[in-house]
Amino acid sequence: MFSRILIANRGEIALRVIRTAREMDIETVAVFSDWDARALHTRMAHIAVPLHGNLPSQSYLVTEKILAAAKQTGAEAIHPGYGFLSENANFARAVRDAGLVWIGPPPEAIEAMGDKIKSRRAMKAAGVPVVPGLVDPLDDAAAARKAAEGIGYPIALKAAAGGGGKGIRIVREAKEMESAFRTASGEAKSSFGDGRIYMERYLDKPRHIEVQLLFDHQGNGVHYGVRECSIQRRHQKLIEECPSVVIDDATRDKMGAVALKAGAAVGYQNAGTVEFLWSNGEFYFLEMNTRLQVEHPVTEMVTGTDLVREQIRVASGEKLGYGQDAVRWNGWAIEVRINAEDTANKFLPSTGTIHNLRMPGGPFVRLDLGMYRGMEVGVNYDPMLGKLIVWGRTRAEAIARMIRALQEMNVGGVRTSAPAALSVLEDARFKQGDFDTHFLESLNLDKENQELESIVAAAAAIFRHHKARRRALAPESGNREGWLDRSRRSLASHAQRSAEGPAPHQGGGA
Repeated sequence: MFSRILIANRGEIALRVIRTAREMDIETVAVFSDWDARALHTRMAHIAVPLHGNLPSQSYLVTEKILAAAKQTGAEAIHPGYGFLSENANFARAVRDAGLVWIGPPPEAIEAMGDKIKSRRAMKAAGVPVVPGLVDPLDDAAAARKAAEGIGYPIALKAAAGGGGKGIRIVREAKEMESAFRTASGEAKSSFGDGRIYMERYLDKPRHIEVQLLFDHQGNGVHYGVRECSIQRRHQKLIEECPSVVIDDATRDKMGAVALKAGAAVGYQNAGTVEFLWSNGEFYFLEMNTRLQVEHPVTEMVTGTDLVREQIRVASGEKLGYGQDAVRWNGWAIEVRINAEDTANKFLPSTGTIHNLRMPGGPFVRLDLGMYRGMEVGVNYDPMLGKLIVWGRTRAEAIARMIRALQEMNVGGVRTSAPAALSVLEDARFKQGDFDTHFLESLNLDKENQELESIVAAAAAIFRHHKARRRALAPESGNREGWLDRSRRSLASHAQRSAEGPAPHQGGGA
């Protein structure tokens, strides 16, 4: 087992790895940009090494700086977290070439699954069901129109080297193709340095279901069941749960077996996730994420498995030590991502200083957070501040617990996505399990929150009016406990909450 590992990441995932490593009696090395000099992961790690520079391109994405930090501190292995270089095959190869252990899959598996065209070919060859479409990139919009005639509209144009919802456009009729192809290819080029586009049938009202896998270096693998990740905006997930309300035990086992087959086909090792689209009782391979997922805590809560511990164990050469029969599922878990986003303004990033922080507690409530009071939130990094996770004996209990926890939470100084999550959780359709990947759009949150902003602004104006009137009347009446003063206190409280971000139960920014 390792004695010291370096975490090539920041924020809540760096903290997540640090905590498990401490429990395993493994020392940790944190790296940080100038922006993150006061970040929590730099304070919780045994050693913190500056990378210098504020931007990711100057710090967390510079292979040479990270390898130098590992060499300087005597780290034996590198855990990449997620994002940044976690799915970069060249980085994984550089780590190995430097004589360090890569806590992740082989570079060859990253390459095979990172390219969407290559992965589709590999999955078709392995007998894994894929969404009907092409396995070759398209040259131009004309070729795309011709291919779409054979597949049938609607179709999805997707970046071959992409992920995270970038480089994707939905085309419902031929006249939209030229503009969509140009936009998708341009976005793919700017985001990934690769403008290749492929095509597949677009499934209306699909659900996003994924399977968590773990393989050791001896070829043994297990799956930990399914996660439902259909509540998303522009292909960015907001709420995840384990298990899924539409996947019964038999389907779960079938999907798990297919996912294991997919992993084995590329010689997979360590933790990974196979993502499927589920529609009308059928499921199709979407992609494989060759890293730990943001939503891994819901699987941990239901299976009682520390996935980071398992990652470190198998990377050190240990055998898995158990088979599929040993994996059990108990209860229901839900995760909400807490993003610095203004839900009243098209979910644009929200910036500022976190000056107030009230976190929820209670039984079976877990917080994976990277934020702290006094933290500056900018636009150079991912807007996710952390995650709130709850467990319940049933789905209904888990939903009720998450609603209560979100209502307790307050993040002052920036807007967050918590109100949007509350709107979803309180919706009768969600509670009944009647939703798909377009559910969040159906709530029309922008309009709802704009109306709320108008109410808050009106309340603040009334407060200012009463304050001015009270000052004018005070010398004569001396009544400091009359209705004007009570109004002042009530509206002042309302205005203060508005300044911090409307309270979660009001549906505005938290």
